[in-house]
Amino acid sequence: MTALHSIISLLLTGLYLLVVAWLIKGWAALKRPNTGAAGLTTKVTILIAARDEAERIHLTINDIIAQDYPRHLTEIIIVDDHSTDGTAEIISSYAAHGVKLLQLNEDKPLNSYKKKAISEAIGLSTGELMVCTDADCRMGTEWLSSIVGYYETHQPVMISSPVSYFEETTLFERLQTLEFSYLIGIGAAFIGNGRASTCNGANFAYRKDVFYEVGGFKGIDDLASGDDELLLQKVAEIYPARIGFFKNRDAVVYTHAKHTLQEFLQQRRRWASKSTRYKDKTVVALAVCIWLFNLSLLVNAGLGFYSIFYFKLFLVQFLLKYLIEVAFLLPITAFFKRTSLVGLLIILAPIHIIYFVYVGLIGNTRKYAWKGRVVR
Repeated sequence: MTALHSIISLLLTGLYLLVVAWLIKGWAALKRPNTGAAGLTTKVTILIAARDEAERIHLTINDIIAQDYPRHLTEIIIVDDHSTDGTAEIISSYAAHGVKLLQLNEDKPLNSYKKKAISEAIGLSTGELMVCTDADCRMGTEWLSSIVGYYETHQPVMISSPVSYFEETTLFERLQTLEFSYLIGIGAAFIGNGRASTCNGANFAYRKDVFYEVGGFKGIDDLASGDDELLLQKVAEIYPARIGFFKNRDAVVYTHAKHTLQEFLQQRRRWASKSTRYKDKTVVALAVCIWLFNLSLLVNAGLGFYSIFYFKLFLVQFLLKYLIEVAFLLPITAFFKRTSLVGLLIILAPIHIIYFVYVGLIGNTRKYAWKGRVVR
């Protein structure tokens, strides 16, 4: 029994190492693309779905207004999703700057208000390229022009661009930034390997005609989340070679880590809830194997209290996991100019094992709170 247990543990470890090595290859395959910033001609619609964002939305709008992209080619549509604070009033105050407010007025409960908001905004849009971000994000002045330059130069139908946390004030928030960099790196690496699967809706662009070509959110609108990854996977079925990750620092969008453990777990449960709907079942199978690998680490750590053999097995697994993750994270954090965060991996790695197993268990079994609503 001990021999079989060891073989399974080492097989799962080997699989994890192979997967992360494949991710390292995918990130490296993404070269900084050449883009043309002069003579851009694409009409762009910036889309934001906002709910109860009165505290920070003015900062986001100010950043968007400050973009160096031609104003006559920029349309800004912000959808207020039944906010209970002053979000709608703040958006309205920017009407003179060309910011359009669309207010949802649904009389029947929905499970996916955000997808409804985005669909309504796209229906009213006049742009060719839809560029989505969130109401609590910050960006530099060349954010939009760099994305459009990449779009016009390389002609992708969908663009995933980098997102990072910033302005951390606690160790907990810095640990989240490191873990989030890992997640962004995974999505980028999948695209770099020609197998687009994950992305982040805070910095996401796609052609309007392609959105309608794949039926928009039809078929995935019963889930509250998934306006980014599940849409990407629908597009990847038709255009597998025309989805790009824009590996450019000018295109980075910044947002904030969660302040409390409860907020963090609710967010991760929301993200995990999409996984059973992934179209690429190979990705789902790999995720299950990685979950089993982390479970084996927990089991071996627990059995280590009864037998030194299992503790040694745990140490071998953990050391290999740590080393391959350092190799993956160093180039990613270097891209974000945050390499010092890799030093926190020795703290994050054991915590992440427990968290990964926990979220994998509850992510698809419970409803979760999001923007003041309980959804699934």
